[in-house]
Amino acid sequence: MDLQKLLSLTRRCIDTYSLISEGDHIAVGVSAGKDSLSLLVALKALQRFYPKHFELSAITVDLGLGNLDLEPVKKLTEDLGVPYYIVPTQIGEVLFEIRKESNPCALCAKLRKGALDDKALEIGANKIAYAHHKDDLIETAFLSMLYEGRFYSFSPLTYLDRTKLTVIRPFIFIDEADIISFAKNQGLPVCKNPCPMDGYTRRQYVKELLRRIYEEVPGADKRLFRAVIDGNIPGWPPANPNPRYNKQ
Repeated sequence: MDLQKLLSLTRRCIDTYSLISEGDHIAVGVSAGKDSLSLLVALKALQRFYPKHFELSAITVDLGLGNLDLEPVKKLTEDLGVPYYIVPTQIGEVLFEIRKESNPCALCAKLRKGALDDKALEIGANKIAYAHHKDDLIETAFLSMLYEGRFYSFSPLTYLDRTKLTVIRPFIFIDEADIISFAKNQGLPVCKNPCPMDGYTRRQYVKELLRRIYEEVPGADKRLFRAVIDGNIPGWPPANPNPRYNKQ
């Protein structure tokens, strides 16, 4: 995927769900993986011509595992002209050494989000952008049905009452395979996930399950995506009726 196509799908999502307003300060949560780095590049490119002016920053929450080299990410943000903040934490130590969690994902996500929110507020941001894509959206719906007994997935736009921050997800119209292609073509400094649980989670199980479904049922990915975005999930914003942006 090239930058033009990535921007087209990103803007379609932003305009469909009104994710950006005039004067926003958007903090991009940068894990240093392919998704978040691609989102940072896309939003920076969009910033140059989008009719609503917005400020951009990047934040990485370092889990403190000691195996994450962020120097290439620093260089990318400098080249892009985006302020970059690294939040050092001891989340890894708490999860794996002190608490010795066997299923740490939920607690880890909560602690990381808390650290990210605090830094976003400190730098004056009013929105946080996450790089969840189309595959994440479908996987989350399956996880919710299998393990919680309800039909749910994250919203493209979520207002957080406690912090007064708004979370936006501009990549939910984009396939993970296209992001992989984009990151590779752009030579983005993708870091390997430092978490020792990477590849051994419920999400990984669902990802592999869906891969088998897609192989056996052609077009299932498109129908599942449509089922989620048209599923009247509580908390989702109304879609812009303009077919130019709403058609997918």
